[in-house]
Amino acid sequence: MLFTSAQNSKAANFIHELSTLHFEATFNPYSEICPLHDLPNAPHIRRCNLALVLDAAIAKGVDSMWIARDLGFRGGRRTGLALTDDIHLADHAKLFNIPLLSSATKEPVMAERTATVIWNALKIINKPIFLWNIFPLHPYQLGNPMSNRCHTRLEKNTCLPLLLWIIETLQPNRVIAIGKDAYSALNILSVKSVPVRHPSYGGQSLFYKGVAEEYGVCW
Repeated sequence: MLFTSAQNSKAANFIHELSTLHFEATFNPYSEICPLHDLPNAPHIRRCNLALVLDAAIAKGVDSMWIARDLGFRGGRRTGLALTDDIHLADHAKLFNIPLLSSATKEPVMAERTATVIWNALKIINKPIFLWNIFPLHPYQLGNPMSNRCHTRLEKNTCLPLLLWIIETLQPNRVIAIGKDAYSALNILSVKSVPVRHPSYGGQSLFYKGVAEEYGVCW
């Protein structure tokens, strides 16, 4: 996997690599169109959104990276941004002081519970934090595209070089592993991380507690 060294092309090359990934029962938001929800140029919009965020993160630097498991069908599948649903596109732009990000989907907008919890925390912490996933696509249960499943070992291993590249490129001061899957994958890469509970399945309070302790904030 090769990337050019010029800073202004890093995001473009990285996103091109993302757009070439294909696995069974997965949706690649950077190259595929959802027949139910997407606008005709949705992949282009999502690539542009990610390029704006990643270019800003590279140019301005980040305090942290928060890394979770994979894209969800109510969030990143639609926006192309990890842990971000339609409702929080404006917040994501504000986080890096970039132009407003565009919606790639038809009305109505859709909220994701995990994204809501994540962005509630980000607004209070108020630091430049880059969001990513171990598996950067949306894996779903075979035959049901509007569902979520955990990525497979093959899917994870194929994408670990992309994860390592983005960590080495951004050089965050700290890496937060959201959930056990993220913590395990980062250990494989020998990346030191702080584990916190994933906010889904009743983990919201423990997630808030974990990040509050790490950043010294109160809810």
